[in-house]
Amino acid sequence: MKPYYTPANYAMRNSVGYLMRICSNRLLPQMEALFQDQEMTFSQWTTLVALHDGRITTASDLAHNVCHDAGSMTRLIDQMVARGLVTRRRDQADRRVVRLVLTLRGRKLVEALAPKVMNFWNGLLTGFSHAEVDTLISLLTRLVTATEAKTGRKLLISQEPIVKKKSKTS
Repeated sequence: MKPYYTPANYAMRNSVGYLMRICSNRLLPQMEALFQDQEMTFSQWTTLVALHDGRITTASDLAHNVCHDAGSMTRLIDQMVARGLVTRRRDQADRRVVRLVLTLRGRKLVEALAPKVMNFWNGLLTGFSHAEVDTLISLLTRLVTATEAKTGRKLLISQEPIVKKKSKTS
């Protein structure tokens, strides 16, 4: 493929990196504010959601998939263990491995707060069609996959597609 960017067309207004950075910088405070009146922080929420489907089970995979360093991830896990949201269990096949598992309380909290997060995103995406949102997700997933290819380590949260139920409105 012919390179997209050239010295003649590269500017902040069309830089994928800049636009993603601005979007992330604008979204993070809004997401943190969404959790101000809850019993957890946004960082704790993302950690619980990552553990929710059971594909991510170790602190290392969790840190990689939610983009935290190992030290801050350990502190975050310690807090969630102390609050009864997550447990640590030794792997039966390899006792050196410690598995992270959501407790019933952690699972219920994720399920109770998910509608709040979905309402937030649905509000932001109001001007987009379902097809545009699907395309956005697909393109971002491809970009994440391309960046991960350079590290040699894949994100576990993006390996399997989400199975969508067809509705008459989508």
